[in-house]
Amino acid sequence: MATATAHLAPVKSSLSASLWTPAYSLWRRELVRFYRQKARVVGVIASPLLFWLVLGSGFSKTFQSHGTASTAAADSSHYLSYFFPGAIIMIVLFTAIFSMMSLIQDRNEGFLLSVLAAPISRSAIVLGKVLGGATLAAIQGWVFLVFSPLAGVHASPLDILYAMAIIALTSFALTALGFIIAWPMDSTQAFHAIINLVLIPLWLLSGALFPASGASGWLRLVMLLNPLTYGVDALRNGLFPAEVTTFSPEINLIVTLAFCAVVFVGSWAVVNRRTNKPAA
Repeated sequence: MATATAHLAPVKSSLSASLWTPAYSLWRRELVRFYRQKARVVGVIASPLLFWLVLGSGFSKTFQSHGTASTAAADSSHYLSYFFPGAIIMIVLFTAIFSMMSLIQDRNEGFLLSVLAAPISRSAIVLGKVLGGATLAAIQGWVFLVFSPLAGVHASPLDILYAMAIIALTSFALTALGFIIAWPMDSTQAFHAIINLVLIPLWLLSGALFPASGASGWLRLVMLLNPLTYGVDALRNGLFPAEVTTFSPEINLIVTLAFCAVVFVGSWAVVNRRTNKPAA
């Protein structure tokens, strides 16, 4: 038994050196770099807050019922409440985008090349970068929850914890998806083009602005196929537990977990395919 334990010790030490230690270093680097850029921190919170107040107020006036003043005020308040989970996911999306943009900067500055040349597991790069970006996105989303009383959120502490867990899962999924997009990119301009083509529509068609039940036939099908739709709906489950949502909490959670698993495996696969490609 003692001999077997002695043989396992070097294996554990090697695993820690090749995976967990570099992953932790990359994770910590993402956090330090982000919070050193004060304008970036303010912008990530301020932009979705402005979107929530301006778009929420504007759309509430557009879709309010034609009734008494009290009915119109109720409709306005209801849409601000409806749009609140979408604003949180917008924060998560913006943070994930900016975090994965640093991957391109690391490549252009030569840092990524030095990491790839180091004797560490390629999985450490994925784990460190994705967890770093996901941590930042989740923290920003949690901070935005301080505005929840303004949106009429009256959830229990357990429901708030559930909402925080959904924010963390969605942060992880969007950051991993951003990693897949950013990894083969050599310029931030190309990354922005893909963002405008993929990630922003992913948010717009997630039920953040309008429910899938009110969309036209083909658009509703696209929203149902969008995995982010279930994350937004799951967040709405936690923040407004008394309301009837598009999907059940169980379905929302299962799809969100599956989304996390698929994009993380995809990010791991794209790194190994790229790094294992033979030189020309």
